[in-house]
Amino acid sequence: MKHQGLTSESTPAATKPPRTERTFFGQPGPLSTLFSVELWERFSFYGMQGILLLYMYFETDRGGLGIDPAIATGVVGAYGGMVYVFCIIGGWVADRLIGSEKAMLWSAVLIMAGHTGLALIPGIPGLITGLVLVAIGSGGLKANVSNLVGSLYSRDDPRRDAGFSLFYMGVNIGALFGPFLTGLARQEWGFHLGFGLAALGMALGLAQYLWRRRELPDDVHRVPNPLPKSSYPRWITGVVLALVAIGILLATGVVNASNLSNVTVLVAAVAAVGIFAFLLTTSNVTTIERSRVLAFIPLFIGSAAFFALFQQQFTVVTIYSDTRLDRSFSWGDFSWEMPIEWVQSINPVFIIAFAPLFALLWTKLGTKQPNTPKKFGMGIILMGSAFLLFLPMVTTVSVPVLWIALILFVATLGELMVSPVGLSLSTKLAPVHYPVLMVALYNLSVALGTSLAGSLATFYSAETEGTYFGILGAVTIGIGVLMLLLVRPVQRGMRGVN
Repeated sequence: MKHQGLTSESTPAATKPPRTERTFFGQPGPLSTLFSVELWERFSFYGMQGILLLYMYFETDRGGLGIDPAIATGVVGAYGGMVYVFCIIGGWVADRLIGSEKAMLWSAVLIMAGHTGLALIPGIPGLITGLVLVAIGSGGLKANVSNLVGSLYSRDDPRRDAGFSLFYMGVNIGALFGPFLTGLARQEWGFHLGFGLAALGMALGLAQYLWRRRELPDDVHRVPNPLPKSSYPRWITGVVLALVAIGILLATGVVNASNLSNVTVLVAAVAAVGIFAFLLTTSNVTTIERSRVLAFIPLFIGSAAFFALFQQQFTVVTIYSDTRLDRSFSWGDFSWEMPIEWVQSINPVFIIAFAPLFALLWTKLGTKQPNTPKKFGMGIILMGSAFLLFLPMVTTVSVPVLWIALILFVATLGELMVSPVGLSLSTKLAPVHYPVLMVALYNLSVALGTSLAGSLATFYSAETEGTYFGILGAVTIGIGVLMLLLVRPVQRGMRGVN
């Protein structure tokens, strides 16, 4: 399941009902607007991400930039990690400055501008412009769109969970068709048309949103905790100093393309340690709440380990699909080669097919279903097992597409154990005074894992394939087993939260 910034449990109830009687599959009518925005945003995000790495490392005679694959994978990992870091900033801007509705609107505009930059500006300048704008915009949209969905319901509205389920179906529909169509466009007409298709998708979602945004409840325009004007100079000074520091680090080469993913790992790790330290030492957190924060630490580590492998579908798996996969199909005199990017549409297909079955299974099991730490452990073991499934094909010259589909199927089963419950759990374990910080911690675990996916990918090559997949798979399974051994103490530390 593709990831969002907030869940229904972390949103305030609307103070007024939506100003329309229009419905959408029995849900409040404005859900269709947010469904469409998210579908097209995910279409553009995953469509662009599907061709991004190829654009960076393909030779110039194939339409690419000719960047070394090790550097390219690191940049992709850093970009993915920064999306989740900007998610935290986007939430702060909404809560303190302009409210969720305006924050999401301007985030969508930034996303469209970023994809347009990739489509129209050639070379490295277009790459930098596009990635920065899309990362900031995607982070801001992630932090706010689920909040807007939650505003359509009161906390006791029986349609609430079904509405979020419908919304997340839009997420995965967009993730399915994005790489599918941009990959086809890239293969037939080139990279820049593929990026243009991503920009067009975001433009369609934005146009519908502008048409229907007035139907949203009045509460979404409220700034929950306005920043006092007296604090503006201090914050502006801090932002300027931060930008100057970043500029100096880039200009002096301390931070560069080859170490960008490692820097992002460091930023996410330091931020997480700082938030954990604050929550464990502040007097505003009770003894029970402090126990829950401590219980979240192994889950944070487990989440980061999971996404360090799972997010390699945009780094190592993309290179693998290009260089090791037999994507040729022939029927008589007709032959055709499947676009590389289509491999990234396999995971959303499995999500759409199996997420309802998992939901049905958990509902049927009720109180007998595995608790969250146990689900985490099993999901991490499945993710490590997926990497071990690469090993039987190490000596195979052309790996069948069905084999990579099997690997992604096992990874998807792991995702369904970890992703849907991780963010929800962070809101349940959150101290009363600091719910946003716990959501930030979950996003930082994803940021840490995603940037690690880029850092680890620099060690992958055809010569090291067996060692690479074997070590990462075995270590990840070990982390999953350790998580299972810690189930009881973690569950006790959660103090009644399941």
